[in-house]
Amino acid sequence: MQLKSISLIALCLLGLTELKAQELYMPRNIKQAYQAGTRSPDGKPSKAYWQNHGKYDMNIKVTPQTRMVDGQETILYTNNSKDTLKRVMIRFVNNVHKTEAPRASYASKDFLTSGLVINAFAVDGEAIKVDSKNWGTVASVPLKKPILPGHSANFAIGWSYPLSKESGREGQIDSTTFFVAYAYPRISVYDDTDGWDWLPHLGRNEFYNDFNDYKFTIKVPKNYVVWATGDLLNPNEVLQPAFAAKLNRSYQSDEIINIASASEMKKGVVTKQQEWNSWKFSVNNITDVTFGLSNHYVWDAGSVVVDKKTGRRASTQAAYDSKTKDFPHAAKWTQQALDFFSNQMPAVPYPYSKMTAFQGYADMEFPMMINDSSTPDLQFSQFVLNHEVAHTYFPFYMGTNETNYPFMDEGWVTTMEYFINTHQFGKAAADTLYKDFRVKRWILDPSAEEDQPVISLGTQVSGSGYGNNAYVKPSLAYLGLRDMLGEAQFMKALHEYMVRWNGKHPLPWDFFNSFNDALNQDLNWYWNNWFFSNNYIDLAIEKVSVKGNNYNIDLKNVGGFAVPFDVVLRFEDGKQTVVHKTPAIWKNNTKATSFTVNGAANLKSISIEGGLFMDATPADNTWKK
Repeated sequence: MQLKSISLIALCLLGLTELKAQELYMPRNIKQAYQAGTRSPDGKPSKAYWQNHGKYDMNIKVTPQTRMVDGQETILYTNNSKDTLKRVMIRFVNNVHKTEAPRASYASKDFLTSGLVINAFAVDGEAIKVDSKNWGTVASVPLKKPILPGHSANFAIGWSYPLSKESGREGQIDSTTFFVAYAYPRISVYDDTDGWDWLPHLGRNEFYNDFNDYKFTIKVPKNYVVWATGDLLNPNEVLQPAFAAKLNRSYQSDEIINIASASEMKKGVVTKQQEWNSWKFSVNNITDVTFGLSNHYVWDAGSVVVDKKTGRRASTQAAYDSKTKDFPHAAKWTQQALDFFSNQMPAVPYPYSKMTAFQGYADMEFPMMINDSSTPDLQFSQFVLNHEVAHTYFPFYMGTNETNYPFMDEGWVTTMEYFINTHQFGKAAADTLYKDFRVKRWILDPSAEEDQPVISLGTQVSGSGYGNNAYVKPSLAYLGLRDMLGEAQFMKALHEYMVRWNGKHPLPWDFFNSFNDALNQDLNWYWNNWFFSNNYIDLAIEKVSVKGNNYNIDLKNVGGFAVPFDVVLRFEDGKQTVVHKTPAIWKNNTKATSFTVNGAANLKSISIEGGLFMDATPADNTWKK
């Protein structure tokens, strides 16, 4: 009786983490939000949840000869918090080009500019003196009158800045083509966990924005076409009738229509021939707006049904230099991407009215636009386009904080990228792309920064460790979760999470709790294993015990991640049997497991194969009889 009790205690100790419900580490500021009731342990936004909102009305003028951008904007900013705001943080990402700005990497002379100049700043009609000369990418402006809870204030700002000669995410593409992103001063996010988002932009990190409403006018010289976030409100005022008619026709066309060719752009017959044209756009409930302009880019457009229940279509457009080999396909590729994402993964109808692929240098996503570089490798070009378009859902539909938690968007987009690549290129090609472009960079590099926990703040992880934490490990975690839950349960939880947090600011704990609640399962053991650990992937066959045709395998999890794997039994006659194990096999003990497979007398070898879950030391994954 005593020996039996000791054995039970030993078993309990082996599976201690599962017998006791696991808790997820939570920083103190996040705990305070849950304690205050703005967020809920069931993963739902609580009744007390809030976020602030801005209505932006902007007039922006771009002078190509000088690369100057001049603007005036009004912002009706509403404070939905319970706090009295005695200051606002103004964010202007383009100040990363200033000589004095801190940056994550070397900056060339052509990257540098003089930065933003504020020439007028008023709140509710009362002028406030600001010293923009000493501003970085975010600056604090004290208010003469605080904004009380539930109240609004009207900001009026006049400003100018030069575009950089060197183009990355934004700047000059060629002498008469520009991509103008992060183009206006904006009020930074004030939220329930950190208050004001005061973190500077260092060039590498990405973004965190509120959902706002926008009306904006882009004033450019004649013969320049403007492509932008939002709906073009006045095509008949800026385009010649034939081109406005083609654009209007493209909104209902499954076929791609060439709106303007290179020769037509060169002849100056596309736009109205007044000295300056004012292109007007609007869009609501979106995290940012951006635009590009050129006087020689080719313009293609078509559309695709993105909601089969209502028949709603989305415009797919492309703007590019006529010499490229890949961009003539971009509008069609975008149709294919929107169709796949709307109906298969994540199977949520594309939420906006348009997506434009603009040829630049960044391979970067923006709401309703992407800025992609050109390559003669058509498969890789489509691969990149798919990835950037997928960002529509994460972080633009789901307003995640990319700065702090890049895995909440890049991890999901890398997963979506894999599924659409499988659909378009076949599983073998998609697997090769995923392993070569994603997993190998991590698993074959044993350096310390590679294995930091995924939950680590994006601002605190550098180099390849950032890429692995943002893209690779979370994507593998999502794929492993799908393998364990099954397609139906996985999609059920994903949709529930997206319905709950669309248009809001979910944190990682909201995501974890939402999945747990939607499935009525405690998945904290899995979240802890993949997101809060220093694990990597490394399995090893420790021992194989043979009893007749039964083979008991003792498998050690050296790396620690709860990964799926195949047990491949190879026989002397060349045949093989595959037994699949999901990550659930590691639930009670993430360090080791044992299981039995049925073989035969002519068994030759047993191998453990992870597929996309590449092993750091594959040499110890095979046992030979």
